[in-house]
Amino acid sequence: MTFSAMGCHALSVITALTVQDTIGVDSVLAIDSDWVEDQARALLEDMHVAAFKIGLLGSIENITVIAEILADYPDVPLVLDPVLASGRGDELADEEMISALRELLLPQTTILTPNSLEARRLSDEDNEGLEDNLSLIECARRLLGYGCEYVLVTGTHENTAQVVNNLYGEAGLICSDAWDRLPGSYHGSGCTLASAIAANLAHGLPVPEAVRDAQDYTWQALAAGFRPGMGQYVPDRFFWARAAGEDGDA
Repeated sequence: MTFSAMGCHALSVITALTVQDTIGVDSVLAIDSDWVEDQARALLEDMHVAAFKIGLLGSIENITVIAEILADYPDVPLVLDPVLASGRGDELADEEMISALRELLLPQTTILTPNSLEARRLSDEDNEGLEDNLSLIECARRLLGYGCEYVLVTGTHENTAQVVNNLYGEAGLICSDAWDRLPGSYHGSGCTLASAIAANLAHGLPVPEAVRDAQDYTWQALAAGFRPGMGQYVPDRFFWARAAGEDGDA
């Protein structure tokens, strides 16, 4: 929906099936890695792809085959949203998968988009359980050391009055953006942000501009969010269309 809203045509490769609702994730079934590869190769042989966006991976085998596919397209930007847990805290990646992600995918990543919890967990390479003590600057430094070009650490899980998102590159902090913290909890906010960044990169925007524009889009989608079930709010990715319709009615 985010890609469509931002003028892109999304080509989905299914890596896992989930049993989930707006409250949380009950179970995950990883798709066989051969099927993942076949899906991706079929699309890539048929159409030009301007950007990759990765989310839930499902298994080590999927991480391995995805890394092999991406290696064939080194000039296509890659946005990696490290989906390690659901918003409720349901585990979606074990330590072996996180290790494989570090070794195989981060070196190919244009921009990594972890929240602060994910940044600390990804940075705890020795599994020392000390991730809560790491500063986000140190986390970014470590993640960049694994090979990412950029790291955007989002501050939704930090105890701050505003949500502060920091973009880091090889030279350190590139920009820091603060957004009014919205009430409630949202289902898919990180996925929306990562997808919006990928859409902007597909349109040719440089990374800092792509990140800033994507944050604005995501904040507005969250501000217009709705609660269809008994759990979290859902972003309204087509907020702009509804606003235009209301203006037309007036």
